[in-house]
Amino acid sequence: MGTRELVLDLHPAVRARRATRDDEVADLVALLLEHADPAAGPRGETRRVALTIAVASLGDNHLWQDLRLASRAELSALMRRWFPALVARNHGDMKWKKFLYRLLCEREEILICKSPSCAVCSDRGECFGAED
Repeated sequence: MGTRELVLDLHPAVRARRATRDDEVADLVALLLEHADPAAGPRGETRRVALTIAVASLGDNHLWQDLRLASRAELSALMRRWFPALVARNHGDMKWKKFLYRLLCEREEILICKSPSCAVCSDRGECFGAED
């Protein structure tokens, strides 16, 4: 799926949420752009991919599903192309939406794990592992 199709293919209900959560979208876009690979493509296209991912993150499903991708592997490939620095930071292969929001929470010094580390967190299965 090309980048242009990615933006256009978001579910209308997901796109509509942006109106009430634009500050959140802006934070996610900024995070993604900070980790963008300049060699991946033109700055405008990189911004478009970041915006699409940020808006899709407002959805109720896994990020890859809200992006209407075929699998989490396809999302990971997209992330490797455009945001390899984020891929490198995602030790343990945390689910992408959780990972992005975790980074935003860390910036605000909000801890989201119930335990001091994810390895012993009771919610580990929700953050890591297979997706249905």
